[in-house]
Amino acid sequence: MRLVGPSGEQVGIVPLAKALELAQEYDLDLVEVAANARPPVCKLMDYGKFKYESAMKAREARKNQAHTVIKEMKLRPKIDPHDYDTKKGHVVRFLKQGDKVKITIMFRGREQSRPELGYRLLQRLAEDVQELGFVESNPKQDGRNMIMVLGPHKKKTEAMAEAREAQAARKAERQGQPAQADSSAE
Repeated sequence: MRLVGPSGEQVGIVPLAKALELAQEYDLDLVEVAANARPPVCKLMDYGKFKYESAMKAREARKNQAHTVIKEMKLRPKIDPHDYDTKKGHVVRFLKQGDKVKITIMFRGREQSRPELGYRLLQRLAEDVQELGFVESNPKQDGRNMIMVLGPHKKKTEAMAEAREAQAARKAERQGQPAQADSSAE
């Protein structure tokens, strides 16, 4: 077998008994790296440490990974201006957080004969939030509902990083305020 030393140096082609002897001498494990190679490649390493480090790398990668979430906002065709502004504020918040937003307009009774009201409302909402997101799926009538999906311009990971920075800035500001309040009291 071809043997690789503990610091990555090539030891050469050695018999199995000699490789096991070297592993015992260095107090390390003999790990087969490439079984299909001719001759097979083995490495001297601390296998427990290797498994621990690879688990830590995987954990760190999962921590930085972002899950795409689809938030849903339901509207009615005859929505009050104040209610519209509130719902639009929620959509803006979701897009700033890097989430997709599914907007559903629910039609009831005679409203079903006027789908253009819902279409206009969705177009108005898309125009109002165009600096934060884009129309990922155009408005479609689906039975009693009309559905549109908005996607954020920035990725979830970017939004999470910005939120962490803002939170750290707020925390630093809060820690700095009591000291200023004490100095003004004197």
